[in-house]
Amino acid sequence: MSIREGKIMALAGGVDFANKSKEELKDIFKKVLNNGMHGLCFSPYKEGQKPGDILSENQIRRRMEIIKPYTKWVRSFSCIEGNELIPMIAKEFGIKTLVGAWLGKDPEKNEQEIAALIKLANDGYVDIAAVGNEVLYRNELSEDELLVFIKRVKKEIKHIPVGYVDAYYEFSNRPKITEACDVILANCYPFWECCHLDYSLMYMKQMFYQALHAGGGLKQVIITETGWPSEGEDYKGALPSFENAMKYFINTQLWSKEEDIEIFHFTSFDESWKVGSEGDVGACWGIWDKNENFKYL
Repeated sequence: MSIREGKIMALAGGVDFANKSKEELKDIFKKVLNNGMHGLCFSPYKEGQKPGDILSENQIRRRMEIIKPYTKWVRSFSCIEGNELIPMIAKEFGIKTLVGAWLGKDPEKNEQEIAALIKLANDGYVDIAAVGNEVLYRNELSEDELLVFIKRVKKEIKHIPVGYVDAYYEFSNRPKITEACDVILANCYPFWECCHLDYSLMYMKQMFYQALHAGGGLKQVIITETGWPSEGEDYKGALPSFENAMKYFINTQLWSKEEDIEIFHFTSFDESWKVGSEGDVGACWGIWDKNENFKYL
C-alpha cells in the first residue's frame, strides 16, 4: 500500500497493509470514509429496540444527520412501523433511496409492506424498490409467492427499477426470480462464508461476478450488503476485529470507486438486538456504535 498525493493506491487483491500500525490504519480508514460511499444500510433501532417497535421521526432524523456527509444512497429494510420515515427524511437530506418491503410468514404484514412500498414510490420517495430481503434464503415464501409480489409492485410503479434482495448465489439458483428483477440486489458476505480477511476482497469479487453471470451480464448488479464485524468470536477462520473491519471497509470502498461497483456497506450503527439471530458478532457491524459514536477513533 502506498499513499501518493493524498490518494490510496490499491493492489489487485486489495491494499497492502503490511507493517501498518493501528493508528496508520485508522488514518487510512478516515480518508476513505471522508471520500464518501455509494451507499450505506440504515440501522434505525436504538438500544433496547428491535424490529416490531415503532420508530420515531426524531431518532431517524438524528441518525440521518450523522451519516449524510458520507453517503450518496441509503438502504432501508421495511416500509411500516416508522421505517417509512427513513426514505422521506433521506430525501430531505438529498440522499437517494433503496427502499425495501420486508416480507415473511405473516400475510397481513406482507400486504401492509407492499402497499406502503407502492405508496412511497408513487409519492416520490423511492429510487430503487426492493421486494423482500432474503425471504427465500429463510424459506419463508416460495418462489411463486414472491413472484406475485414482485410483479404486483412492477405493475404499480413502472417508473423505477424493482428488484429482490438475497444472497448472491440465489440468483444463479432461481432463474425465474432473476428474470423478474429489473436489477439484481445481491448480499455478499465473505465473512459468513468463513473467508480469511486476506482473501476477502477477491472472494467478494467472485460473488459479484457470479450474480452478474446469473443475469446474463445484461442486468445491473448492486451489492446491497457487505461488511465485516469489529468484535466477536472467530467464525471458522473469519476473524472479527477492529483492524479487520477497517481493512475490509477500505478494500471494499476502493474497489467500489475504481471499478464503479455500487455497494451498500453494512451497516451504519451497531444494533444489540441482532445478537439473538447472529451471535455476539451480530451487534458489531456498524461504523458507529450503539450510542451513535464513531467507532474507529
